[in-house]
Amino acid sequence: MKRILLGLIVAACAFAQKPAKPPKNGIYANFKTEFGDIKAILYEKDTPRAVGLFVGLAQGLQPFLDADRKTTVKRRFYDNTTFFRIVPDDAVQGGSPDGTNTYQCGLKIKDEFLPGLKFRPGSLAIANTGQPDSGGCQFFFTIGAKASWDMKYTIFGQVVEGLDVVDKLAHVPVNGETPLNPPKLISVTIQRVGPPPATKPKK
Repeated sequence: MKRILLGLIVAACAFAQKPAKPPKNGIYANFKTEFGDIKAILYEKDTPRAVGLFVGLAQGLQPFLDADRKTTVKRRFYDNTTFFRIVPDDAVQGGSPDGTNTYQCGLKIKDEFLPGLKFRPGSLAIANTGQPDSGGCQFFFTIGAKASWDMKYTIFGQVVEGLDVVDKLAHVPVNGETPLNPPKLISVTIQRVGPPPATKPKK
């Protein structure tokens, strides 16, 4: 009996110490929030415009319009902003330095709708005005599946770690869709795992 118990303990310890599965190759966005960290893999092959713009803004490489100074600037766009819009049970939105969904960064991209990309818990998408090709700097995470939003917003990533943090963000007290105390987005950093995808040679 003692040998059986000892064997079970050893097996349990071995299981507990099993190393985490390494992330698959790709490009990731790491969102550091006041409630914890969120990691999302970005669909750089499927939605290159959206991913290129988001990564450029996150790294401070993409110039944008500073609404206060009315000039074009280049700095890390998403750091020290907030999740300024919470749609209960649906989405958490960020990417606006002044905390409003009317903020204009002076950048627009064409929609990248793919039938295979559908909204599910933790989808990362570009916010838009409802008009074609009106997406820009703002983004949102979905809380659950939203079939009615499919093919209406560019989905450019998926949460792979920190879905519980998205859920925490979605449950802060709100007045309508405005958080009483907007949760802080401390920083967004970009991480590549493995080599970049091969590009087709231009003809």
